[in-house]
Amino acid sequence: MTRPDPRKTAALSAALSGAVDLGALKARADAARQRATAPPPSPGSGGAVGGSDAGPSPWVLDVTEATFQSVVERSLDIPVVVELTASWSPEAGQLSPVLERAARAGGGTWLLARVDLDANPRIGQVFGVQSVPTVVAIAGGQPLDAFAGPLPEAEFGQWIARLLDALRDRLPGIKAAEANRAAEPGEEPAPEPEDPRFTAAEDAFEQGDFAAAEAAYEAILAAEPGNAEAKAALAQVRFTARAEAVPADAIAKADGNPDDVDAQLAAADLELATNDVDQAFKRLVDTVRRVFGEDRDKVREHLVSLFELFPPDDDRVAKARRNLASALF
Repeated sequence: MTRPDPRKTAALSAALSGAVDLGALKARADAARQRATAPPPSPGSGGAVGGSDAGPSPWVLDVTEATFQSVVERSLDIPVVVELTASWSPEAGQLSPVLERAARAGGGTWLLARVDLDANPRIGQVFGVQSVPTVVAIAGGQPLDAFAGPLPEAEFGQWIARLLDALRDRLPGIKAAEANRAAEPGEEPAPEPEDPRFTAAEDAFEQGDFAAAEAAYEAILAAEPGNAEAKAALAQVRFTARAEAVPADAIAKADGNPDDVDAQLAAADLELATNDVDQAFKRLVDTVRRVFGEDRDKVREHLVSLFELFPPDDDRVAKARRNLASALF
């Protein structure tokens, strides 16, 4: 696998370059999960395909290289089962109806994402697909389990049940979907309407207009200072804008100039953008140990801002916070 160009940190570019871990986008995905337990089918994605006459389902999506980003982000809330398939494969034709029926029955506890490898070969390259069909389970931006070939319906049911049991306490969307199913059995809960303020901010972010996205989130916080969703999203926008401006040789420059505080900050951003999270945190903690006064405050504040890009219970953040406390005191 190759790492993404740090100056192109959009999640899709990262994923299609082989970096399935979207750690730098966790805050934005966490914010999205607060607005809805699950999204409606993406416009133009086509919803369910083949094998059912029950109509489109929000839990069965056709995924393309253009929409792969949003699917991986959804795995921070509920498991995503990626079905890598092709129309010419009879085995894929046997498996697809099994997966679709299970996804509908799951009622939002997990999402089925279908990928036509003939039309979207780079997604297959991300997962190193050797045969069709291949099924990969993603949670928290990471592939957790996989199998190849058709699977009987009962065996797949056992497979997905084990997956949900293992992830129920880690992914809040599973319990939320189960609660919705219990309240209204047989009905898929309708997604909550999106806040147009967030929609505008997210559109600006996706178009690379970071200044407009930052202004939009700041306006939300001015009206609602306690809005955790806007705060998390604002931190992500600021980091992405900063990381895209970091030169590719930033790490080499920082390693050659350990006393250059700005060089260390830039290198840490680059390391985080390429998913070298532990090294980014270590670099800044080590810098805190070496510098004093305003420089120390500057590095500490930068490191704390990076912590805000991750869930508070992230083990890497907890470790870095302990190391930072040790370095300061």
